[in-house]
Amino acid sequence: ERNASFCFSSVMAEICFFGGLVHYKAPSPSSLHYPSLFRCKPHHYSLMSASISAECHSSSSTVDPPSLLVFSGGTGFNGVVEELKKITTRVAHVLPVSDDGGSTAEIVRVLGGPAVGDIRSRCLRLSDESTSEALAVRRLLGHRLPIDAHNAKKDWYDIVEGNHSLWDGVSRPYRETIRAFLIYFQNEILRRPNDSFCFANGSIGNFFFAGARIFFQSLDAAIFLFSRVSEIPCDSLVLPVISTNDRLTLGCELQDGTIIRGQNEISHPTNGTIQTVDKRHSSTLPSKIKRVFYMSSEGNNLLHEVFPPVNPTVLDQLRSVDCIVYAMGSLFTSICPSLVLLGVGEIISSRSCRKVLLLNGSQDRETSGFTASCFVTAIADALNRTHGDPNIRLKNPPGYYINTLLVPKDGDIAVDFKQLSEQGISDVRVVESVRDPKHGVLFNPSSLINTLASLVE
Repeated sequence: ERNASFCFSSVMAEICFFGGLVHYKAPSPSSLHYPSLFRCKPHHYSLMSASISAECHSSSSTVDPPSLLVFSGGTGFNGVVEELKKITTRVAHVLPVSDDGGSTAEIVRVLGGPAVGDIRSRCLRLSDESTSEALAVRRLLGHRLPIDAHNAKKDWYDIVEGNHSLWDGVSRPYRETIRAFLIYFQNEILRRPNDSFCFANGSIGNFFFAGARIFFQSLDAAIFLFSRVSEIPCDSLVLPVISTNDRLTLGCELQDGTIIRGQNEISHPTNGTIQTVDKRHSSTLPSKIKRVFYMSSEGNNLLHEVFPPVNPTVLDQLRSVDCIVYAMGSLFTSICPSLVLLGVGEIISSRSCRKVLLLNGSQDRETSGFTASCFVTAIADALNRTHGDPNIRLKNPPGYYINTLLVPKDGDIAVDFKQLSEQGISDVRVVESVRDPKHGVLFNPSSLINTLASLVE
């Protein structure tokens, strides 16, 4: 423990956290040199993402590439991120922090805090792949431990002690920085002896992220550090829709009045088992989802609704981007949690930019029996907060929130053109698709991104 503390202190000596700002102090000649870890600006960083984006954007460019804000979850949009980077890196990825499944659930159970799995997943997709070291870092942070608990714990200790082959190709500055936060995460677990932590199927990236968040006591600072370690383009922003250190619990109300607590229980209940998720073939809900909302994590009072504030940087980005995208994915547990917050509907409805819905190619537990217009209605209801507190309700028609619909060719969801037209949506475009044996019909990534690019030219 003494050696671990010394290691962590020596690595973190160059990084200080004060009141929401991360400062990088130039190391002395006798200390370690970090050639690219904090590469955008050598002495000072503000966690205000818009400022980072402005500082890092090339001044030599005569025409700025288009800017987008994408509402998505951790997996649905991941498959097209690589293609999107070829068109523009000026993208604000807005992600929920209410996931309570997988290894994220174990971190939240023992250490508390918001869920970081979706954010970690997107950060890895955006990370640099141009050098062998960048690929080694990406491989390390993307690694999952074995499902068997005994083997997982052995694998974890090999990694945290620096003996695992995953460290091959990672230079000393990166190695010691990453290890420092893994060690800090381990120390936090050991400080809670009454809560035995299960490493089975755990994500090393999630552990690194959790260690950074706890150390800084800031989700924004953890994202900033992770972004620099994985060398995400400086004008690509990964934004939690709620910037918090608290645990968030998502709830939903069904049309028959049933209340379901927890994102995992809504989307794909697994009865606490570690298994591969197949959202398309999960058991059906007893009734269609009426709305999603945030609940108190304290106690078991199912009626205790809470109203966390939206991340102000999300609102800033919504005011300025060229295009707003509602990505494919789990409609009610990945997209709508970002839309129901105060201020989001107000700003989107006031914008005259492109507002694009990417329709899913297949049904899942949340949208069984839905047509395209049902997706539009669900998004409009979430942004209007139609089924919540009447004192904060909006009454904007769907066309104020969506003006373009992209549909994967040969998808399983019916496109009801008449109803869409009545909702104010007449621009419906079919995009080439691929059929995946596990996930069903998906957008062809290059066709989708080319279509998006044509919309914002």
